[in-house]
Amino acid sequence: MANQPDAGELARCHRWFAVEGNNRAWALAAQRVRTPDEELLMLTLAHVAAFHWSAAGGPLEVARADYTLAHAYALAGQGRLALRYARRALTFFEENPAEGEDWDRAFAHAELAHAAAAARDAELHAAEFAQAALLGAAIADAEDRTIFLAEFARLPKPLT
Repeated sequence: MANQPDAGELARCHRWFAVEGNNRAWALAAQRVRTPDEELLMLTLAHVAAFHWSAAGGPLEVARADYTLAHAYALAGQGRLALRYARRALTFFEENPAEGEDWDRAFAHAELAHAAAAARDAELHAAEFAQAALLGAAIADAEDRTIFLAEFARLPKPLT
C-alpha cells in the first residue's frame, strides 16, 4: 500500500487513540447518568483504548486498560466481565511490584471492589474496598491521592 505510515508514525497514532479512548471512557464513566447509547460508547471506548495500548504500550499500560475496562463493565452492571478485567489488572500489579505507581495498586484494588459490588460478591467487595482505602490514603503525591480519592468516593460502599 502506497501511503502506509512508518513504524514511528503508527506508534504515535496508536498512542493517540489509546489516550483519547481512555480519557473519553473515563469522562463518560464520571457522568452520573448515561443513556444506553452513552453506556455502549463508554464500553466501546474502553475497548478501543485497550486495543491501542496493546499496540503502543507495554504490560503496564495494558494493566491500566484492564482496570478501565473493569470500571466500565462494573458501571454497566456486568459484574462477571468487570471481575475478569479487575482480577487481570490486580494480578499484574501483584506479580510485578516494581511496575507502576502507588496509585495503580490503589486503583486495581478499588476496581476489584467495584467489580465485586457489580457481581454481588459482598465479601470480596468489602475486603477489596478496605484494601483500596488503605492504599489510597498512602498515595505519596498529593495530587494523585486527590484524584484517586475523588474517584474512590464514587464507588459503591460495602454494606456493614
